[in-house]
Amino acid sequence: MKEFWHILVRFASPYKKYLGGAVILNLLSAVFNIFSFSLIIPILQMLFKIDTTVYEFIPWDSGASVKDMLTNNMYYYASTLMERFGGSMTLLLLGLFLGVMTALKTSCYFGSSAIMVPLRTGVVRDIRIMVYDKLMHLPLGYFSQQKKGDIIARMSGDVGEIENSITSSLDMLIKNPILIIIYFATLIFISWELTLFTIAVVPLMAWGMSAIGKKLKRQSLEAQQKWSETMSQLEETLGGLRIIKAFIAEDKMVSRFSRTANEFRDASNKVAIRQASAHPVSEFLGTVMIMVVLWFGGTLILSENSPIDAPTFIFYMVILYSVLAPLKEFARASYNIPRGLASMERVDKIMNAENNIREIEHPSSLDGFHESLKFNNVCFTYEDGKELLKDININIEKGKTIALVGQSGSGKSTLVDLIPRYRDVCAGSITIDGKDIRDVRIKDLRSLIGNVNQEAILFNDTIFNNIAFGVEGATLEQVMEAAKIANAHDFIMEKEDGYFTNIGDRGAKLSGGQRQRISIARAILKNPPILILDEATSALDTESERLVQDALDRLTSSRTTIAIAHRLSTIKNADEICVMHEGRIVERGRHEELLALGGYYKKLNDMQAL
Repeated sequence: MKEFWHILVRFASPYKKYLGGAVILNLLSAVFNIFSFSLIIPILQMLFKIDTTVYEFIPWDSGASVKDMLTNNMYYYASTLMERFGGSMTLLLLGLFLGVMTALKTSCYFGSSAIMVPLRTGVVRDIRIMVYDKLMHLPLGYFSQQKKGDIIARMSGDVGEIENSITSSLDMLIKNPILIIIYFATLIFISWELTLFTIAVVPLMAWGMSAIGKKLKRQSLEAQQKWSETMSQLEETLGGLRIIKAFIAEDKMVSRFSRTANEFRDASNKVAIRQASAHPVSEFLGTVMIMVVLWFGGTLILSENSPIDAPTFIFYMVILYSVLAPLKEFARASYNIPRGLASMERVDKIMNAENNIREIEHPSSLDGFHESLKFNNVCFTYEDGKELLKDININIEKGKTIALVGQSGSGKSTLVDLIPRYRDVCAGSITIDGKDIRDVRIKDLRSLIGNVNQEAILFNDTIFNNIAFGVEGATLEQVMEAAKIANAHDFIMEKEDGYFTNIGDRGAKLSGGQRQRISIARAILKNPPILILDEATSALDTESERLVQDALDRLTSSRTTIAIAHRLSTIKNADEICVMHEGRIVERGRHEELLALGGYYKKLNDMQAL
């Protein structure tokens, strides 16, 4: 329960007014319930003519005990009503009063549940937003180590389980302790002897329920892990459908998914069976308690000097039976909560993930790019200890174009990822106009940089919104101008809705060349002084490449450009070409100079010419 209260402190604090309202309404509901049940005694007295005593009114300030005054005066009012209106009318009046009390009780009960709805939905919304916000600010390195399906499962299944288990139990944990305390106080008021005996029996129920809930958290963790594996496989399948169909692997993938789904089902069965056993066990233990108390109370009534009469004993049993419902719900919350805690533990793995890309306490501002971008003895090592970049030194003056070439895995993409601080150097430094990029605001740094990647990353939105992405207040005229420079305007206007055409998931309704030109138009609209091109034309056909390359030439003509290229024809005119091999720069110079060296670059050029 300590973990549960810690979660409440974290997430329920903004909703204190709802908690306060729920407490007040539950108190009123319990009080009205007691008053309505208390009418059973005079009704039974009249129906069965058990009590023939003539009662006199005891003043409320007489000094008599509260119990004696309440009991005597209740009987006095009932007998007065009988004398004035007769038995039948008195029963009707008492029945009407019972109906009013019940209406008030149920209204308060409904209000206490309704007032908790904004709290439940609000807490779940806050958790989802906090997890999403955390994901947005984690470095790219985190996602290379995680399955996207697992992250989706934690955002959907685990957060949903928190709502079903923890926040739904919150209502029970507020309402039921209030009902239990008030009902037990009433039982003590009626007969402390019977209540003392009852309290001795209650630990039996508590033991039975704790035995059921003990393993639920561990089993729930296992079930949620299997759900994550199921979601991960679904995400992989949707992303690889073309390959699955090409290799006729549908049956293999179905078999693999079926195995994962069966494992999830088996884990869920364990949780569900243990949870399902809770209700019959609590029902049985409650009946045993009622049976034992009924035997003990009946023995007291049958004795010569009974401390309680039969109608009062029936009232006592009604209240005792009413205690069972909140006790069962309280127990249900105790075995629901471990499931939610297991899910919260998985969500917290995202919330507590370390973000090693941090700003210093007082970062300096970066108002533009004026002179040069420098790599000074830069080294980079992965978390597993594998060194990828070693002693990189590059000086990129403003307006120049630097190209990075080399075989796959030589560190080109990692090198350009260091510039916008998607990753941080492990040794050395990167400076812009003499300022270490680790000492400036990340927002200022990234505002200077535009990216065009090999795979055009687009969103399921309109063409206008994709081009204007990240540029606040962009007008249609500005977007159209950017599209024209990127050779995209003509094909956009051929669409039925023009710039307001939805392009589908990841731009699926566009060709590869069209997607790339939209991506270039986005970079043009941002108008960054530094441009990073990561193999921007390598996946295109010849005609699309020509159109995209023409757009890139316009884009890079007035900007500082760092270009990664496999096709050497696209970077022949670069001011400097850096040839990378196994994390080092092994050659550098212009195209003609590198050919004359007869080294790595000439080999790459000859293979492409062949």
